[in-house]
Amino acid sequence: MCDVYGKDEVADRVCVMYTGKIVEESDVDALFEKPKHPYTQGLLASVPKLSAGGIGSESRLQTIEGTVPTPTALPEGCHFGPRCHFRMERCTNGEIPLYELSGEIKVRCVLYDDESGDSLEIEKHLSASI
Repeated sequence: MCDVYGKDEVADRVCVMYTGKIVEESDVDALFEKPKHPYTQGLLASVPKLSAGGIGSESRLQTIEGTVPTPTALPEGCHFGPRCHFRMERCTNGEIPLYELSGEIKVRCVLYDDESGDSLEIEKHLSASI
């Protein structure tokens, strides 16, 4: 369950959803420190940043390219696939499972399937895009 509350009624874990499906579930600190799913990364990159002089007016907010699909016309495979810059052939083949990673992190992305490649290379690539 994603709505686990501590004694201060603050969430310890968070779920990020896209088109009605969980795409990432993680401890709150881990999610904000190192988001795994490309959608989560896009969401966090779009948050305005405060600078010493107020909101940084010289930098534009980042956006996630494309549009959210309509519920009646969802793409095959990963619903975020058409908007994802990591998209590959496997993203369009059937239901994408929620992969369990270390630290009780779950992510619905074929980048984290053991068959997709070297996880260290994936992490470097994802970190460079944030």
